[in-house]
Amino acid sequence: MANYKVIGGDLKQYGPVSSEDLRKWLAEGRLNAQSLVQLYGDIEWKQLSTLPEFADVFAGKPTTLSAPLPVLPPTDWLKLDYELDIGGCISRGWELFKNNAGLLFVGTLIYLLIEGAIAVFAQIPFVGPLFSIVNLVIAGPLMGGVFYMFLQAIRGQSASAGDVFAGFRLAFGQLFLGYLVPALLAGLCLIPFVIVLAVKLIPLVGHLNSTTPDSAELQNLLPVIKGTFLTCLPVLLVCLIPMIYLQIGWLFTLPLIIDKRMSFWSAMNASWKRVNQHWWQVFGLAVLVGLINIGGLLLCCVGILFTLPIGLGVLMYAYETVCSPAKPQDG
Repeated sequence: MANYKVIGGDLKQYGPVSSEDLRKWLAEGRLNAQSLVQLYGDIEWKQLSTLPEFADVFAGKPTTLSAPLPVLPPTDWLKLDYELDIGGCISRGWELFKNNAGLLFVGTLIYLLIEGAIAVFAQIPFVGPLFSIVNLVIAGPLMGGVFYMFLQAIRGQSASAGDVFAGFRLAFGQLFLGYLVPALLAGLCLIPFVIVLAVKLIPLVGHLNSTTPDSAELQNLLPVIKGTFLTCLPVLLVCLIPMIYLQIGWLFTLPLIIDKRMSFWSAMNASWKRVNQHWWQVFGLAVLVGLINIGGLLLCCVGILFTLPIGLGVLMYAYETVCSPAKPQDG
């Protein structure tokens, strides 16, 4: 059965829904001939009346079943303003976890177990790099599936812990690129630090290669290496500024890919445009989510099993505000 996404009369996106749902909403007047729909797997939005599978609904009827509903083209939501209620996102994230504790706990646990197992295997000599590559490939689709599960729960739609793997089925390639490309671009900001550190360490490495130091000499080298790193620390701190700026700007790339089926580049651009309307608000929320998770780690690390789903819920409520269409304000 074909699945669709639809822009409703409230200018919000719904789906995936079945053709029977669309027919029901047409009969109830919630949709009309001009309502914008997107077939699953397609990237183009079309008016409902142009889809041949609904020709019988509109046959012999006026172009509009009722007065046209206020519908914005899908690209126009990028131009709408928003106000991010950080406190509201936190309280709703907490309520979401309370009301869906079993689902969100198990789904988050699955994610943590997979990432934790890969991290452990990545330490094994010889085969460790292979697991690091595996993690690079699956991290985006896996995280996208986690976001998908949370969004389903937020919207009151059917959700299960198995949705953690939905990214592999719905948008594997785009989620992989949506994770890899922003990470690489943000990582480029560290190049000056790497160059400065390398320049300072090259003489030390050359000395070690030209001699055979004993254990006492190696111990004496540790303070030297530590001092070298500390002298490079100001460069690292400067490099982190643009890196953080980029990461916050692309914060909603993966949710946009899994939710709106956008290409990774379109999702990066959309996230960038929306976040930079109120960058400091999004940054403040990201810092608070990070502090929540740090608090969980401090509780013998077990607390992260509870704070991480709360933090993800907070983040997805922020996504709903920043990246979901809303009615423009009057006046």
